[in-house]
Amino acid sequence: MSVRKLGWGILGTAQIARKNWRAIQNSGNSAVVAVASRDLERSRRFIQECQAEAPAESSPLAFGRYEDLLASEAVQAVYTPLPTGLRREWVLRAAAAGKHIVCEKPCAVNAAELREMLEACRHHRVQFMDGVMFMHSRRLARMREVLDDGLSVGSIRRITSAFSFCAPPEFFASNIRAHSALEPHGCLGDLGWYCLRFALWAMGWKLPRQVIGRVLSQFSGDKSVKPIPTEFSAELLFEDGVSAAFYCSFLTENQQWAMVSGQHGYLRLEDFVLPFAGEELLFEVQQAVFGTRGGDFRMEPHSRRFAVSEPSHGQPGSQEANLFRNFSEPVLSGRLNHQWPELALKTQIVMDACLASARQDGRPFSIAGS
Repeated sequence: MSVRKLGWGILGTAQIARKNWRAIQNSGNSAVVAVASRDLERSRRFIQECQAEAPAESSPLAFGRYEDLLASEAVQAVYTPLPTGLRREWVLRAAAAGKHIVCEKPCAVNAAELREMLEACRHHRVQFMDGVMFMHSRRLARMREVLDDGLSVGSIRRITSAFSFCAPPEFFASNIRAHSALEPHGCLGDLGWYCLRFALWAMGWKLPRQVIGRVLSQFSGDKSVKPIPTEFSAELLFEDGVSAAFYCSFLTENQQWAMVSGQHGYLRLEDFVLPFAGEELLFEVQQAVFGTRGGDFRMEPHSRRFAVSEPSHGQPGSQEANLFRNFSEPVLSGRLNHQWPELALKTQIVMDACLASARQDGRPFSIAGS
């Protein structure tokens, strides 16, 4: 018996779209049926190259205009890796065309834009979700069990994370992430979004009451009239004294670690965004014990290693394939998931607050309704 599959159109040919072509094909309940760019030959070349790596059952349609893809009856859902500065327009158009939407992050230039986009999705009864892949890893569910057992970490007091890569000079000359009109949030939107999402997840989706943001360095150039953050740090203050901090950067070599600390111990993982290559995803709980006997000061590690059987990338069980599988299931069943848009909006609200604080030289910024 053949499995019903959701027909996907890819709205843009960015590098991340190549990864998600494979993820859609690996999901089992989805298929790429169309690709569009502003250049028909580029769409055709993208399809040809992706078909060579992860072939679709039948070659997808190629379009030289985004509008033509949205008009296609073969397309039921769209994945849009278009730049942040363009996302509002094309999410609104996709929703009006009745297409379900996976949107890269950050979802919008600001929360007001995102609210408009989400309202359009509600009005047209289409699903919306942002493209945070780690949310769909089985490791996250196992970590939740450990954090909630009351013994391994205990009451959460502190969350910290860092996500960075050291960009080469050509990145700042040609990459859209160094272009203020296309990606106005710089490293905060590209990398900090993940850190914010992790903190909100750890806190059970409670918003912080106040944030303090700092632009540590910035860049402006020929294609970036306004400066974009290239290093950013922030402190998030929740109720009951719980706090979170993160650092993101285009100037520091690869790191993507996160830690959750509590009264009994801490949970740590070194690869919370893009898992290290392998067939297992790991994290650790540490409950070090300190003791003294006279002048003998002794610290003993009491650590537990947890391994979740899950491929890191490129396979049907990897987090990116899980994302498209998890998205397609409610769409195919007709029961939309209303939490996913809410999580995107909460992340956008906190990111906006971090940037607003940074623009006021680190003045604390309160989040209404938290």
